Amino acid sequence: MYKEQVYWDSRYQEEQEDTGGHEWFGSYSDFSCLVRKELRPGSSGLVLGCGTSSLSVDLHAEGVSPVVSIDYSPVCIAEMAQRHAGRAGMSWLVMDARELQFPDGSFDLVIEKGTLDAMMVDEKDPWSVSPQTITLVDQVLSEVSRVLSPDGIFISVTFSQPHFRGRHYAQPQYGWSVSCNTYGVDFHYFLYTMRKGEELSPRDRESGRSLHEPHVQPELLPTLSDSDNEDFLTNICV
Repeated sequence: MYKEQVYWDSRYQEEQEDTGGHEWFGSYSDFSCLVRKELRPGSSGLVLGCGTSSLSVDLHAEGVSPVVSIDYSPVCIAEMAQRHAGRAGMSWLVMDARELQFPDGSFDLVIEKGTLDAMMVDEKDPWSVSPQTITLVDQVLSEVSRVLSPDGIFISVTFSQPHFRGRHYAQPQYGWSVSCNTYGVDFHYFLYTMRKGEELSPRDRESGRSLHEPHVQPELLPTLSDSDNEDFLTNICV
């Protein structure tokens, strides 16, 4: 249901009394050190699937301005616009991340936290992603690449490990490099940084190609069965 607008409208309606908002994968302070080193003075920012997270406000406090926050839930956007009314340099728009209504090169920073995870929630086997989901993610990433400035940064926060998620980002048509950091204590999350105008490494190019190749299940190692000769077990001296 995480893919459905009606689910989020209903959920945000129920959570309207929670002025603290909901934070997927921790709060900004948990990974702020990784973001700060990417920020430049006067950067403009776009937050995809903003939800009721404080991420947009946190980025604005870091000096990112303007910060445009989008979500496809009108209930969410109405709530956030009201909650932060009068805050200069921030705007809240109902918009689909697959069809961004901005000119090319509009933002120095685009960031998402858990939005792609929600889009991929149907996938049961991360090694074999369906063509429909690959296309869906590509639509979003193509739009992100388009609206990024020539040397802009895209940051994606997720629980998905590099061998699963990194290959989605490592497509040469996006025109960016890919790097990954982790944060967290008891459970590690992953923060991917894509730098527009930089080349993919050979390893990342290979990873990107693997997304479009059928996954081969590893061969199972032989195991003992009841009919196998197990005499060697009785001859082990302990």
